[in-house]
Amino acid sequence: MKEWIYGRNPVYEVLTAQRRQVFRLWVAQGVEEKGRLAEILRLAATHKVEIERVPRQRLEQMGDNPQGVALEASAYSYTDLEDIFTLAKERQENLFVLVLDLIQNPQNLGTLLRTAEAAGIHGVVLPLARAALVTPAVVSASAGACEHLLVAQANLSQAITRLKDAGAWVIGLEGSPEAQLPAEVRLDGPLALVVGNEGEGMRPLVRKSCDLLLRLPMRGRVESLNASVAGSIAIYLALAARASGKVK
Repeated sequence: MKEWIYGRNPVYEVLTAQRRQVFRLWVAQGVEEKGRLAEILRLAATHKVEIERVPRQRLEQMGDNPQGVALEASAYSYTDLEDIFTLAKERQENLFVLVLDLIQNPQNLGTLLRTAEAAGIHGVVLPLARAALVTPAVVSASAGACEHLLVAQANLSQAITRLKDAGAWVIGLEGSPEAQLPAEVRLDGPLALVVGNEGEGMRPLVRKSCDLLLRLPMRGRVESLNASVAGSIAIYLALAARASGKVK
């Protein structure tokens, strides 16, 4: 299966990561071939990717702001939980995993994947169905960060059991009164952070599988944060708590 990745950073990261098979590169006619685009052209030539100059209108039909470039590539390749466990061991770090329960908005998924990669998370787990997957729109929303990240698809209840067996403490993010504040929760050990659906939160079975619940303090007049914003804040709270970055 093939798909088109568009936008300069996403295309650059696909070519840099070298995790997909790539087929051809489209560049808008008349565009200035400098900066990031020059780097893309250099990588394409190095990997012997066919380069075509095409009318700008053809690129603009692909998605929002393709920035004069698009890459035809194989579909995103998902991984397995075992690969995520192996990466944590190779890095000699406490396991750090993000579990996303039915995130449906591609922009939210892309933002969370971008944050996860920036924070050094070992992997992300998505459900098998009814959730956004790593599509070209998500690659664009993540600025290509997902190309450097291990993403697995699994039955979440089973995945959480495996994460617990691997020593992870499973913490669900929600705003309920029974959830604990960050100061009351240890985030520095092996950790699986669960972020629920934008509207419904975590499903009951996933919520029940969590060892404890975490809520972010809300001191303003709004009652909650967007799922991607709340998840990103929680990721960085955990990153700060894991300052040593080594297995204990």
